[in-house]
Amino acid sequence: MIHVLCGETGTGKSKKIIDMANASIKDAKGTIVFIASGNQYMYDLKRDIRHIDADEYHIEGPKMFFGFLSGIAAQDFDLEYLYIDNFLSIVQHPLDSLEGLFKDMEDFSKRANIKLFISASSDTAETPAFLLPYMA
Repeated sequence: MIHVLCGETGTGKSKKIIDMANASIKDAKGTIVFIASGNQYMYDLKRDIRHIDADEYHIEGPKMFFGFLSGIAAQDFDLEYLYIDNFLSIVQHPLDSLEGLFKDMEDFSKRANIKLFISASSDTAETPAFLLPYMA
């Protein structure tokens, strides 16, 4: 399952995804991971949520990002929720070029039974058609 929050910069996507992560603690039976570009929101997350600063891993492109996600899941068989904030700055590719990555993430999510929540800064009028089924 993938849910995507899209909107222009400054519309509250980061706050919303942080609130969603914090709220998921009530229902989670497994691990919750929050990936962001930088650590400015680290202290807004509840202590039971693992924060990962993606900038420390020098991710360059969709394939490397998918490998990064796979590595996180491989080391934690209890991973249940995965939140990704500021997705486009981590992947460093335009949203309309990421259809293959979203297909891979959807398969990954189903196979590993992980709920993915992604925020991306984008003009909602220019949202690619492949992304519409994932919009939350």
